[in-house]
Amino acid sequence: MNQAEFTQLLDRFTRAAEAGNGAAFADCFTEDAVYHDYIYGPHRGRQDIAHMMQNVFHRDAGPDYRWEMFDPVCLGDTGYAWSLSSFTSTVAGYAGRPVLIDGMSRFVFRDGLIECYHESVNGCVAMSQLGVEPERIAKVAKRWAGWLHERPEALEYMARAKGTRRPG
Repeated sequence: MNQAEFTQLLDRFTRAAEAGNGAAFADCFTEDAVYHDYIYGPHRGRQDIAHMMQNVFHRDAGPDYRWEMFDPVCLGDTGYAWSLSSFTSTVAGYAGRPVLIDGMSRFVFRDGLIECYHESVNGCVAMSQLGVEPERIAKVAKRWAGWLHERPEALEYMARAKGTRRPG
């Protein structure tokens, strides 16, 4: 994938997400793709990704959800972009509270589509804006830490000695 193709894909990706169009969002991914969401966890395959975006995420984020990517960088089969997203929560107990989030996204491509998506977002900032209780924030942060420590690349990184680098 080149820079122009990545920029076009990001536009399709974020517009479909904003619209809550699960099918159009999932069409940005390969059939066997994995979407690693920092709140809802991993989703595998187009059907699961479409369901997550349309029926889970939009249920909680509501109709004013926005997501825009900035400063995209494409390195062949990998892309990165910084983003801002915002919404007004529809979750019981937090409904009506506005949230603004910044994040970084990593995309792995195959055949012009997203094969794997990872995001890095300080979800504690979002939860603070929602007014989530500190004990619940701690519980969620512990789950995120667990996900991080279970990732193959994190396991490989932690197994190497300081000063060593991954080949390549």
